[in-house]
Amino acid sequence: MAGSSRAPTPAVRAATPGDAVGDLVPAQVAEPSDTEELSLVLAEAAREGSTVAVRGGGTAQDWGPAPRALDLLVDTGKLSWIDHDPGDLVVEAGAGTPVAELYTHLAGKGQRLSYDPVRAGGTIGGAVATGASGPRRLLHGALRDLVIGMTVVRPDGVQARSGGRVVKNVAGYDLAKLHTGGYGTLGAIASVAFRLQPEPPALRLVEAEYGSRAEAEQALAAVRESTVVPSAVEVSAGPDSALCLQVVVEGTHDGLRPRTEQAAQALGAHARVLGELPSQWGHRPSEGPLAWLSLPPAESVEAAARLGRRVRVGGCAPRGALHLSWPQGTPLEEIASVLEEARARPEWSVQLVRAHPEPVPAVDRWGRIPGLPLMRAVKDAFDPDHRFAPGRGTGGI
Repeated sequence: MAGSSRAPTPAVRAATPGDAVGDLVPAQVAEPSDTEELSLVLAEAAREGSTVAVRGGGTAQDWGPAPRALDLLVDTGKLSWIDHDPGDLVVEAGAGTPVAELYTHLAGKGQRLSYDPVRAGGTIGGAVATGASGPRRLLHGALRDLVIGMTVVRPDGVQARSGGRVVKNVAGYDLAKLHTGGYGTLGAIASVAFRLQPEPPALRLVEAEYGSRAEAEQALAAVRESTVVPSAVEVSAGPDSALCLQVVVEGTHDGLRPRTEQAAQALGAHARVLGELPSQWGHRPSEGPLAWLSLPPAESVEAAARLGRRVRVGGCAPRGALHLSWPQGTPLEEIASVLEEARARPEWSVQLVRAHPEPVPAVDRWGRIPGLPLMRAVKDAFDPDHRFAPGRGTGGI
């Protein structure tokens, strides 16, 4: 849209420095009010060859590299609505709907989306676009597993829908899986439908600290062999904190008591039981460098114990899905050294999600990326001109 002789529509305004993505300030910002308007805005951008990025709550603008170019920023804040069917345990929400607003609505109906947000202030579209899942992914699945339908607008402005609002509906091209974690590189998410669950009446958090890796591994094995059926099992460690395991148990009040006792017994003599989750449960650090580490689940405690001497480590132990976080201002050389240590293990992969300042070329943000040729082929198919968030996707796609 930059340089167009046409008068701006009511959905488009001039950009300000506050609209910058990285160091790029777009020429214009579009604020569509519905899917039709979003489609018109993107069709116009396609005609003009404009590069585009999508913004939700703006809480993950610094996740992933900044796009290489940016003419138009699409703000989804006005795409905020909730269509809830309590009887079918299904909800559909606009991409700009704040996650907190959706959770408050569902809680009032005794239901929930069993996804722990990994940051505060995000929107539904932003959560899906980044694809990061919190602790309770262990029992209920990652965020992508909770999505049953999605409406997106392609880079050419054409609307497309995958799935629906029936949990068993899997017909059609699975756009939802492609766009979840796609960082807005394949198009704009307009709305998402999720499967829900009844809110459990009771919850307990059981946690313990350990003086050695062997003790923690023994405790984790005991949890795995028990009948606790935890909703989450988190491992954490850091330069200034001990190796720790946290187990979340949910259910009825009567059924929870023996399972909580089993969890405490498995974690050992120093286990303690809490009646609620701590504030900001599941949130990843909002400042400083951040990386995702994927590894065989059996090696999660080893990773926390080994890397925890140099960097803060946390995440879902039974899934092998961990994150690494450094204090703001950590030298890039130290970050690169930790990444290299992790990548030295053949089955460990790590991607630097956020870095301040932007890493120099000597720092390998991505490491080895299985399936990268396929990802590039998908990008070419959906966005042949590479106008949508160019360079922001995995591997710099």
